[in-house]
Amino acid sequence: MLRETGRVVAVENNFVWVETIPSSLCGKCAARQGCGQGIVSRASGRRGLVRALETREVPARSCRIDDEVEIELPEAAVLKGSLLVYLAPLLFAITAVLFAQPFGEFVTVVTFAGGLAVGFVGVYFAPRWLGGVEGFEPRLTSVVTGAAGMIARQ
Repeated sequence: MLRETGRVVAVENNFVWVETIPSSLCGKCAARQGCGQGIVSRASGRRGLVRALETREVPARSCRIDDEVEIELPEAAVLKGSLLVYLAPLLFAITAVLFAQPFGEFVTVVTFAGGLAVGFVGVYFAPRWLGGVEGFEPRLTSVVTGAAGMIARQ
């Protein structure tokens, strides 16, 4: 599980919006020196806004604005998401090229672009086919400190 701590900025019915600084995970990543996300977040000091779904242990209504909460994302979701975003469009494009090769170079290039576009559209709809978008979203695991500064570990 990938865990991150952040501050609640809004509370909705079954989720909360959490403001995080993604740099704590960046220090553990093997690509930390060459990754654009880590460099941009350190240079700009910008924080990320994340929608975290409630769990049975930590319902969204138990959180208040300015509470410090811990959220987690299963590593399987990161792996599935990476494969989906990077591999699916490329496979669609390569498959399209294989069928278009006998028709000439121009048709092959246009078909590659079309296959890539179909792959991106497939990526957009794939979470719905793979069991819902919720499987790719972070979840609340605990309230670390309340707005008054009391520890309310759940």
